[in-house]
Amino acid sequence: MKRRKVKIIKEPKARGEWGESVFMVRAVEQGLPVSRPWGDSNSFDFVVGKPGRFVSVQVKSTTVKSGGGYVCSVRQNNAKYARGAFDFVAAYVIPEDVWYIIPAKKLAGRGYVTLCSNSGGANFEEYREAWHLLREAAGMEEETASTRPEESAAETEEVPTGPGVQRVQNAFDFFRRQLGKCGRR
Repeated sequence: MKRRKVKIIKEPKARGEWGESVFMVRAVEQGLPVSRPWGDSNSFDFVVGKPGRFVSVQVKSTTVKSGGGYVCSVRQNNAKYARGAFDFVAAYVIPEDVWYIIPAKKLAGRGYVTLCSNSGGANFEEYREAWHLLREAAGMEEETASTRPEESAAETEEVPTGPGVQRVQNAFDFFRRQLGKCGRR
């Protein structure tokens, strides 16, 4: 996938809100149902999954380069999160356009993590773009081409697009499939 050039938002709160919106789009692209709780007083930003199998996700983002990677804070109001506050952290390294989906239990006792590192201390590379962990935890089955409704020739026509247009098209295709499922019930 071609990496996109991102203009970095300077104000931290606005950048965090933008990062959360990018998470929603990416999760939907991955076929994950995403819901956002009302207000911002919860210890998590989103729930992913279906009734009976929801998992909570805390979204973080970073632009802070340090040594051989990027430092991402996994703190709330300058304090560590309480155990059980969420199930996963979705950490976005903005300059690299890379997501890390990290189980909360792997962060126990940590206030910061280093991501996108090529050093010997690269403890989280196995979680790079690990969207499958959210699918598995939420009991979601990956859709395969064999389970998708038949597409007409007009729908499969190739049209050159950039990465932003492709993301919108992927989200549109996902919602169309979901609507098709509702009509078959």
